[in-house]
Amino acid sequence: MRQILCLSNKPWSSTPGRTQQLISRLKDTQVLYFSPAAGPMDRSFREKGRKVRPNVTAYTLPPLLLPMEERYGGLFRLGQRKLGRFIAEQAARHRFRSPLLWTSSPEHIHLLDQLDYSGLVYDCDREWEDLPPIWEGSLANAADVVFVASPLLGERLSPCSPNIALLPNGVNFPLFSGETASLRSDPLPQASGPVLGWAGTIREDVDLSPLLYAARECPHWTFLLLGRREGNRLLPRLERQPNVVLAGPCSLDQVPDWLYRCDVLLNFLRDDRQDDGVVPTRVYEYLSTGKPVVSMLWPDQVERFPDVIYGAHDQQEFVTLCRHALEEAPGFVSQRRRDYGAQAAWPNRAREVSRILSTAGLL
Repeated sequence: MRQILCLSNKPWSSTPGRTQQLISRLKDTQVLYFSPAAGPMDRSFREKGRKVRPNVTAYTLPPLLLPMEERYGGLFRLGQRKLGRFIAEQAARHRFRSPLLWTSSPEHIHLLDQLDYSGLVYDCDREWEDLPPIWEGSLANAADVVFVASPLLGERLSPCSPNIALLPNGVNFPLFSGETASLRSDPLPQASGPVLGWAGTIREDVDLSPLLYAARECPHWTFLLLGRREGNRLLPRLERQPNVVLAGPCSLDQVPDWLYRCDVLLNFLRDDRQDDGVVPTRVYEYLSTGKPVVSMLWPDQVERFPDVIYGAHDQQEFVTLCRHALEEAPGFVSQRRRDYGAQAAWPNRAREVSRILSTAGLL
């Protein structure tokens, strides 16, 4: 059984992200999963590892008192040695010997010299504008395989590594396709007209101005925002709109019920993700439902799925395409959308990872 040390930039969660989805599906492996502390007072690193899957044990790393910045010199290196010792101690306790090391952030470059491993993977699913480029360049250069979530990320890292493999995001297809989900009750019984919805964390950098414009232009439509709120500047104005519903967060298994209640599903842009070209997991979830999708695009951006997604470049076009989506004939391209979702299912993505790593002699 192959051993894997996974250094993730996110904690193990009941709402799994990319790293968690991939790692947990690699067959015949034993995985130690390490994620950062929640804050300087987080003491969960003192707890025993949690058995989160039959083959996966999750640990929280010790907190660092200083930010991840090299300008702190000796204190910075001291903090990295502390993390390295913790990982090495847990690996020894589980009798790991020269495991495969899976990294998900440029920050992990500082731990390589402290760990015993036989192969290195870097999985890049975003641009890291807030970190020094040399960190990511060095990590990609050291990696035996670099997975990238978009062609643009691959193009950016190509000078650093000849071993780049495209691995787009994926989706829990059975959950969102309707194979296991059914509308148990109407989550919006008060909505009589068309419902247009978004599902996901409403981060402060999500551009919701097209939604606000559409809500004012089309008062007989209901606009749904489903998910946790993180201080987006337009939320106070949206809260005052009578046809905007801020439903808040819900458990993952309830999200399909909300999506199936919508007539059209919406995707908006994030200001800090202009150049990575990554298709969000949210879009694959939308496609899996078969519902019409309207997505905002950057001025020069080309829609990745032009045959099944309506792509708008400005607010007026957004409203126009929402109208077209509402008028779409039932079943027009619904199955084609589901086919795209099925192709992006996480088991398929994990099989591709296994194939590439096996070909490279790493699994």
